Amino acid sequence: MAEVSKAERVWAEAFTGLRVEQFGRLLKAVRERGGDGRGWGRPWRLPSAERVLLVAVSYRTNLTMRQLAPLLGVSPATVYRVIQRLVPLLALEPVRAPQDAVERLWNVDGTLIPVRDRKVGTSSRN
Repeated sequence: MAEVSKAERVWAEAFTGLRVEQFGRLLKAVRERGGDGRGWGRPWRLPSAERVLLVAVSYRTNLTMRQLAPLLGVSPATVYRVIQRLVPLLALEPVRAPQDAVERLWNVDGTLIPVRDRKVGTSSRN
């Protein structure tokens, strides 16, 4: 965790809800999966610790890309590219269920889906 500055430690704890050790493990996992961005294309403007912080803040706060961009001094397009590149690297390995298991395992994310209020309108069969 030598490259995570004191300011980034405060950000990591305040905005992601992760302790510094947890954030360090997350950063290590992204690097091991090839998220450091070395070897191809232009170099990233943000260091790898700030890119992981950006994705973690995005998941925790549910801010838009236009709202996240000024926090780290980048454009919304950069925020989009960082999120698109790092999200697959942060995904958990799929759990293999035993063959005789009757239950199904479901991955549920925190997406808010508007549902119809049945008290206001009538139910629809469509």
